[in-house]
Amino acid sequence: MISFQQIQYILAIEETRHFQKASDLCFVTQPTLSMQVKKAEETLGYSVFDRSSSPLSLTPFGEDLIPILRELQIDFDNIQKLVLKSSGAYTERLRLAIIPTISPFMVPDMFDDWKSLLPNVQLVMEEMKSEEILLALDRNEVDIAILAGPVYSDKLRVNPLFKEEIKAYIPSIKENEISTESLQKLHPWLLSKGNCLRTQMIHFCELSASKNDEWNYEGGNLELLLRIVDAKGGYTLVPEEYQRILNLKEEKCKNIYSEKSNEIPAREIIAISSKRSSKWESIEKIIRSVQLFYGKNRDESNYKVLDWKG
Repeated sequence: MISFQQIQYILAIEETRHFQKASDLCFVTQPTLSMQVKKAEETLGYSVFDRSSSPLSLTPFGEDLIPILRELQIDFDNIQKLVLKSSGAYTERLRLAIIPTISPFMVPDMFDDWKSLLPNVQLVMEEMKSEEILLALDRNEVDIAILAGPVYSDKLRVNPLFKEEIKAYIPSIKENEISTESLQKLHPWLLSKGNCLRTQMIHFCELSASKNDEWNYEGGNLELLLRIVDAKGGYTLVPEEYQRILNLKEEKCKNIYSEKSNEIPAREIIAISSKRSSKWESIEKIIRSVQLFYGKNRDESNYKVLDWKG
């Protein structure tokens, strides 16, 4: 059977799709990595990579093999963790991914709690978009992710954290609420493609494709969009907790409702992780702390939890 080192080399090539980049990632020379991968393929009896393609691609056998190797990598990591724990030399490294429309309020809110709950854990936090998170989890590059749901997967453990209302930032009108039908008459300043909040509201507000011609700016920075609305009018969309952390005045943030269904747009914040994670004890502490911090008595009866996929 192939060795753990050979498994690491194969997974590095699959990630980079380049032998030299994979060898740099593994801190070995390119000839050494190539030789070990070739030996692994000879042991298996099949080629893992199609070297004639550009960029490098997996063979049909390789496509079936990679998920198995990722599972084996988790088992090897668990063995290494056990050995280090037994010797007293283990320090857990927990990789947390979080989407850009959650991190601005959650990281400042939870940083001290997480530091207190996980004193012997190195917590590495990184902003990612939802699709990037799912890919990183599949590649075992992330241990836990916090994003807007829903997410459905047999391989992932999904934990609901809390729900929050989505509001419209419209300083130009005096009313406390606005219908989705009225929003269609205003100029939308929305986040760029790949941000789940954008897709959620296009669905809920039924914004037509023809409106794209009017969207002369799309950005990934929600605070910048707020300043554009202040200067140019129109509206953008603000999650409830984001409104709190930015201390946005209530009269500028309008409740949204649908005349057709009387529903209120909302998003459900969830935590996802691998079902086989060896770091579940630490992951669970993060989940419980977030649920406790954001647990509020909200009337969610009319909430319409929006999907973020196109």
